[in-house]
Amino acid sequence: MAAPAGAHGPESAAEDEQLVARARRADLSAFEALYRRHAGFAMNLAVRIQGSANDAEDIVHDAFLKANERLSELREGAAFRAWLGSIVVRLVRTRLRRRRFLGTLGLSSPEPIELDAIASPNADPESRVLLAQVYSLLQTMPADDRIAWTLRHVDQHRLEVVATLTDCSLATVKRRILRAQRYLSERFVAPFAEAGS
Repeated sequence: MAAPAGAHGPESAAEDEQLVARARRADLSAFEALYRRHAGFAMNLAVRIQGSANDAEDIVHDAFLKANERLSELREGAAFRAWLGSIVVRLVRTRLRRRRFLGTLGLSSPEPIELDAIASPNADPESRVLLAQVYSLLQTMPADDRIAWTLRHVDQHRLEVVATLTDCSLATVKRRILRAQRYLSERFVAPFAEAGS
Protein backbone atom coordinates (compact mmCIF):
# COMPACT_ATOMS: atom_id res chain seq x y z
CA MET A 1 0.00 0.00 0.00
CA ALA A 2 1.06 3.53 -0.63
CA ALA A 3 2.12 5.99 1.98
CA PRO A 4 -0.56 8.61 2.53
CA ALA A 5 -0.20 11.95 0.80
CA GLY A 6 1.13 13.68 3.87
CA ALA A 7 3.21 10.74 5.10
CA HIS A 8 6.61 11.76 3.85
CA GLY A 9 8.36 13.11 6.94
CA PRO A 10 9.06 16.63 8.12
CA GLU A 11 12.49 16.65 6.47
CA SER A 12 10.91 15.87 3.10
CA ALA A 13 8.28 18.57 3.59
CA ALA A 14 11.01 21.08 4.44
CA GLU A 15 12.93 20.08 1.31
CA ASP A 16 9.74 20.49 -0.74
CA GLU A 17 9.28 23.96 0.72
CA GLN A 18 12.79 24.96 -0.35
CA LEU A 19 12.34 23.45 -3.82
CA VAL A 20 8.99 25.20 -4.31
CA ALA A 21 10.54 28.54 -3.29
CA ARG A 22 13.31 28.04 -5.85
CA ALA A 23 10.87 26.85 -8.54
CA ARG A 24 8.78 29.99 -8.01
CA ARG A 25 11.90 31.94 -8.95
CA ALA A 26 11.99 30.02 -12.28
CA ASP A 27 14.68 27.57 -11.16
CA LEU A 28 14.02 24.65 -13.53
CA SER A 29 16.32 22.30 -11.65
CA ALA A 30 14.18 22.78 -8.53
CA PHE A 31 11.01 21.86 -10.38
CA GLU A 32 12.77 18.86 -11.92
CA ALA A 33 13.70 17.78 -8.39
CA LEU A 34 10.06 18.09 -7.33
CA TYR A 35 9.12 15.94 -10.32
CA ARG A 36 11.66 13.26 -9.42
CA ARG A 37 10.50 13.25 -5.79
CA HIS A 38 6.76 13.01 -6.50
CA ALA A 39 6.19 11.49 -9.96
CA GLY A 40 6.02 7.97 -8.53
CA PHE A 41 3.44 9.02 -5.95
CA ALA A 42 1.36 10.75 -8.63
CA MET A 43 1.59 7.75 -10.97
CA ASN A 44 0.59 5.27 -8.27
CA LEU A 45 -2.32 7.47 -7.24
CA ALA A 46 -3.66 7.70 -10.80
CA VAL A 47 -3.24 3.98 -11.44
CA ARG A 48 -4.97 2.86 -8.25
CA ILE A 49 -7.93 5.18 -8.70
CA GLN A 50 -8.41 4.14 -12.33
CA GLY A 51 -7.58 0.47 -11.90
CA SER A 52 -5.26 0.63 -14.90
CA ALA A 53 -2.13 2.36 -16.09
CA ASN A 54 -3.93 3.53 -19.23
CA ASP A 55 -3.20 7.24 -19.73
CA ALA A 56 -1.64 7.47 -16.25
CA GLU A 57 1.58 8.92 -17.68
CA ASP A 58 -0.45 11.57 -19.50
CA ILE A 59 -2.34 12.39 -16.31
CA VAL A 60 0.91 12.75 -14.35
CA HIS A 61 2.44 14.87 -17.11
CA ASP A 62 -0.62 17.14 -17.17
CA ALA A 63 -0.65 17.34 -13.37
CA PHE A 64 2.95 18.56 -13.26
CA LEU A 65 2.27 21.07 -16.05
CA LYS A 66 -0.68 22.45 -14.07
CA ALA A 67 1.37 22.48 -10.88
CA ASN A 68 4.14 24.42 -12.60
CA GLU A 69 1.69 26.93 -14.09
CA ARG A 70 -0.13 27.43 -10.77
CA LEU A 71 2.78 27.21 -8.34
CA SER A 72 2.04 30.75 -7.15
CA GLU A 73 -1.36 29.51 -5.86
CA LEU A 74 0.25 27.03 -3.47
CA ARG A 75 0.22 28.65 -0.03
CA GLU A 76 2.62 26.30 1.75
CA GLY A 77 5.48 24.83 -0.24
CA ALA A 78 5.72 21.99 2.28
CA ALA A 79 2.25 20.85 1.13
CA PHE A 80 3.38 20.31 -2.47
CA ARG A 81 2.80 16.54 -2.42
CA ALA A 82 -0.80 16.75 -1.18
CA TRP A 83 -1.50 19.66 -3.55
CA LEU A 84 -0.11 17.68 -6.49
CA GLY A 85 -2.25 14.72 -5.38
CA SER A 86 -5.38 16.88 -5.51
CA ILE A 87 -4.49 17.92 -9.07
CA VAL A 88 -4.05 14.26 -10.06
CA VAL A 89 -7.40 13.39 -8.45
CA ARG A 90 -9.18 16.17 -10.38
CA LEU A 91 -7.65 15.03 -13.68
CA VAL A 92 -8.59 11.40 -13.03
CA ARG A 93 -12.12 12.45 -12.01
CA THR A 94 -12.55 14.32 -15.29
CA ARG A 95 -11.31 11.29 -17.22
CA LEU A 96 -13.60 8.88 -15.34
CA ARG A 97 -16.65 11.11 -15.85
CA ARG A 98 -15.92 11.53 -19.55
CA ARG A 99 -15.48 7.78 -19.99
CA ARG A 100 -18.71 7.03 -18.13
CA PHE A 101 -20.62 9.61 -20.20
CA LEU A 102 -19.27 8.15 -23.45
CA GLY A 103 -20.23 4.69 -22.16
CA THR A 104 -23.84 5.77 -21.59
CA LEU A 105 -23.88 6.95 -25.21
CA GLY A 106 -22.45 3.61 -26.33
CA LEU A 107 -19.25 5.26 -27.54
CA SER A 108 -16.85 3.43 -25.25
CA SER A 109 -16.59 0.23 -23.29
CA PRO A 110 -15.30 -0.21 -19.75
CA GLU A 111 -11.54 -0.15 -19.45
CA PRO A 112 -9.94 -3.48 -18.72
CA ILE A 113 -8.64 -3.77 -15.17
CA GLU A 114 -4.87 -4.21 -15.05
CA LEU A 115 -4.29 -6.40 -12.04
CA ASP A 116 -0.54 -6.33 -12.57
CA ALA A 117 -0.63 -2.53 -12.23
CA ILE A 118 -2.64 -2.49 -8.99
CA ALA A 119 -2.01 -5.79 -7.21
CA SER A 120 1.01 -6.58 -5.12
CA PRO A 121 3.40 -8.96 -6.89
CA ASN A 122 2.95 -11.27 -3.88
CA ALA A 123 -0.86 -11.35 -4.15
CA ASP A 124 -2.31 -14.85 -4.23
CA PRO A 125 -4.86 -15.86 -6.92
CA GLU A 126 -7.84 -15.41 -4.57
CA SER A 127 -6.75 -11.87 -3.69
CA ARG A 128 -6.35 -11.06 -7.38
CA VAL A 129 -9.89 -12.32 -8.13
CA LEU A 130 -11.31 -10.27 -5.26
CA LEU A 131 -9.42 -7.19 -6.42
CA ALA A 132 -10.69 -7.65 -9.98
CA GLN A 133 -14.27 -7.87 -8.72
CA VAL A 134 -13.91 -4.77 -6.55
CA TYR A 135 -12.46 -2.74 -9.44
CA SER A 136 -15.18 -4.02 -11.80
CA LEU A 137 -17.79 -2.74 -9.36
CA LEU A 138 -15.91 0.55 -8.87
CA GLN A 139 -16.18 1.15 -12.63
CA THR A 140 -19.97 1.18 -12.36
CA MET A 141 -20.28 3.80 -9.62
CA PRO A 142 -20.11 7.60 -9.77
CA ALA A 143 -16.56 8.96 -10.03
CA ASP A 144 -16.68 10.96 -6.78
CA ASP A 145 -17.77 7.94 -4.73
CA ARG A 146 -15.24 5.69 -6.45
CA ILE A 147 -12.38 8.13 -5.84
CA ALA A 148 -13.23 8.72 -2.17
CA TRP A 149 -13.57 4.98 -1.46
CA THR A 150 -10.35 4.13 -3.31
CA LEU A 151 -8.36 6.82 -1.52
CA ARG A 152 -9.66 5.62 1.84
CA HIS A 153 -9.66 1.84 1.44
CA VAL A 154 -7.09 1.10 -1.28
CA ASP A 155 -4.57 3.86 -0.59
CA GLN A 156 -5.47 3.86 3.12
CA HIS A 157 -5.41 7.63 3.53
CA ARG A 158 -6.85 9.22 6.64
CA LEU A 159 -10.26 10.84 6.11
CA GLU A 160 -8.74 14.32 6.42
CA VAL A 161 -6.27 13.54 3.65
CA VAL A 162 -9.06 12.17 1.43
CA ALA A 163 -10.97 15.43 2.00
CA THR A 164 -7.88 17.43 1.00
CA LEU A 165 -7.18 15.33 -2.09
CA THR A 166 -10.79 15.52 -3.26
CA ASP A 167 -11.18 19.17 -2.30
CA CYS A 168 -14.37 18.69 -0.31
CA SER A 169 -15.52 18.66 3.29
CA LEU A 170 -14.96 15.81 5.70
CA ALA A 171 -18.74 15.25 5.91
CA THR A 172 -18.99 14.97 2.12
CA VAL A 173 -16.08 12.51 2.00
CA LYS A 174 -17.70 10.36 4.69
CA ARG A 175 -21.01 10.33 2.76
CA ARG A 176 -19.27 9.34 -0.48
CA ILE A 177 -17.30 6.55 1.18
CA LEU A 178 -20.39 5.22 2.95
CA ARG A 179 -22.43 5.30 -0.28
CA ALA A 180 -19.66 3.47 -2.14
CA GLN A 181 -19.29 0.91 0.64
CA ARG A 182 -23.02 0.18 0.59
CA TYR A 183 -22.95 -0.16 -3.19
CA LEU A 184 -20.03 -2.58 -3.05
CA SER A 185 -21.50 -4.58 -0.15
CA GLU A 186 -24.82 -5.05 -1.96
CA ARG A 187 -23.15 -6.31 -5.14
CA PHE A 188 -20.02 -8.10 -3.99
CA VAL A 189 -20.02 -11.90 -4.27
CA ALA A 190 -17.22 -13.84 -2.59
CA PRO A 191 -15.94 -15.95 -5.50
CA PHE A 192 -14.62 -18.79 -3.37
CA ALA A 193 -17.52 -19.07 -0.95
CA GLU A 194 -19.12 -22.48 -0.70
CA ALA A 195 -22.46 -22.84 -2.43
CA GLY A 196 -24.32 -23.71 0.78
CA SER A 197 -23.07 -20.80 2.87
